[in-house]
Amino acid sequence: MSIAVAQPRCVAHDVTANAKAHAEAVRAAGARVVVFPEMSLTGYELQAAPIAPDDERLAPIVAACAEAGTLALVGAPVPGPHIGILAVHGKGAHVAYEKVCLHGREAFHFMPGEPAVIEVDGWRMGLAVCRDTGVPEHAARTAALGMDGYVAGVLHADHEAEVHGERARRVAADHGVWIATAAFAGPSGGSFDRTSGRSGIWSADGELLAEASADPDDVARAVVGKSLR
Repeated sequence: MSIAVAQPRCVAHDVTANAKAHAEAVRAAGARVVVFPEMSLTGYELQAAPIAPDDERLAPIVAACAEAGTLALVGAPVPGPHIGILAVHGKGAHVAYEKVCLHGREAFHFMPGEPAVIEVDGWRMGLAVCRDTGVPEHAARTAALGMDGYVAGVLHADHEAEVHGERARRVAADHGVWIATAAFAGPSGGSFDRTSGRSGIWSADGELLAEASADPDDVARAVVGKSLR
């Protein structure tokens, strides 16, 4: 399975501009699955309006996915409202996941969801958003659904880049799956003017396979295999 983690630059609340940046990342990645950061379509703006799966502003991503044969896992506020992941493919989009472990002020604006997996070409990928990755119970409940990999869109401050690897290695050790974490780079909206970047992909043994830089618009790509555990 070829998977990529992307960290496109973000304009707060500008879904149209951000969707175009996502489409460019999909084309650049050349991967079957491309993972994007938490709330990547709007920026980390807790009062951003939910984005429905049939929102016409998603059209550039749909077109890019159709051209590349890609499934894009895009961060967005979704109806509920929830902090969600939209699964965008060449024929449209649907809500694939709703963040379970809300953090701080998020609970005033959004409702929690439930653990979920998405299947692509026979691969089962557990889904997570940011704080979910720091709660071992979340990975355990997701693993109970059956998963080959654990993919997350996150947002961390510029001094927190090491958190991605620490959490990924813990999930790999606990559950024997590969991990892909897409993190914001550059301003992300809200109070995050400087973010970590350093999106990464780790093997089921906890080995770092690919890592992006700290710069916006970077993409990291790897080919992952199923664990023998």
